[in-house]
Amino acid sequence: MITEKKEHIINAAIELFAEKGFEGSSIRDLAARADVNVAMVNYYFGSKEKMFEAIVEHKASFMRGKLDEIAANPKMDELAKLYAIIENYVDKILMNPSFHKILYQELLRADRATMHENIIRIFKNNTNTIHDIIEQGISKGLFREVDPRLTIATMMGTINQVMLSKAMCGMLMNEEQGFDPHNNSAFRERLVKHLKQLLHAHLIQY
Repeated sequence: MITEKKEHIINAAIELFAEKGFEGSSIRDLAARADVNVAMVNYYFGSKEKMFEAIVEHKASFMRGKLDEIAANPKMDELAKLYAIIENYVDKILMNPSFHKILYQELLRADRATMHENIIRIFKNNTNTIHDIIEQGISKGLFREVDPRLTIATMMGTINQVMLSKAMCGMLMNEEQGFDPHNNSAFRERLVKHLKQLLHAHLIQY
């Protein structure tokens, strides 16, 4: 029951932050949106910043399970694992565009350094898993010597840049006004194919 109530408040917070932004939302607004009292929000989360961190942890933990499952799959080599990770990340952003837009807008801000450090810490386990897969591919001779961290940044940066701005996406893809990448299966396949080609060229081709 407690877990369900917390998840209900978290989902309400995602909707609210998507509409009004983190800065423009208050605990009172959040309580009203979730149809709970302010005391309950404070009891579970303590502050708006801790609420945001809880949202990030909630979303990151789901992806962490997917990454661990992929990393432990003995039937996949390291390249196949990275391909599976690309598909999962693209699908994750397609299903939750509002959350990811809020997250990256917040991380671009210069203030709230403590909260940003906590968010980075939450995601660190996820990126470490991808880092280890790339390192294993290098040690086996499947991949050439690359910088794993910058490889991850290239993968994630490309996904985020394309998926988080409809206007930017439309411009980059030469699509008509009003194009929505989040509701276009053909575009999803196009992006995944491009990312796999990009990764293959970076890791394997000399």
